[in-house]
Amino acid sequence: MEDITLAYLQPNEVGIIKEITGSNDVKKRLFELGLNRGAQIKIVKNDIGPIILTISGTKLALGRALASEIIIQR
Repeated sequence: MEDITLAYLQPNEVGIIKEITGSNDVKKRLFELGLNRGAQIKIVKNDIGPIILTISGTKLALGRALASEIIIQR
């Protein structure tokens, strides 16, 4: 298995959140959105603009800066 940031996943790829880097504010914000260690995500859209993903049946849109703080194991 390889570790990459969420920003590099392609549509329909699935991964598990391994780690969240960045400041405590970033970690808190992502935790509040349900993006915490061990959560499974699936990419819906990753081209121009925000990255759209699903987690637990909910769609989320994340900016690329936040997405680059999330390390994914695929």
